[in-house]
Amino acid sequence: MTSQRGNEPEWRKSSQSGQGNDCLEVCFGDDGVLVRDSKERDGHVMHFSAAQWHAFVAAVRSREFGD
Repeated sequence: MTSQRGNEPEWRKSSQSGQGNDCLEVCFGDDGVLVRDSKERDGHVMHFSAAQWHAFVAAVRSREFGD
């Protein structure tokens, strides 16, 4: 999966994460969403389809996972 900037994924993290590397990073692309741990950038990357990602975001917004 690549971003619109070329062959390398364009990773993003929340502006609320501060300056540390203790968060998740996401990359949005045509094939869905990639997610990785910012502390282990060369580690495992999870791939979610657009439908899976939208379902997850909706569940978070509706507080399905608790407070």
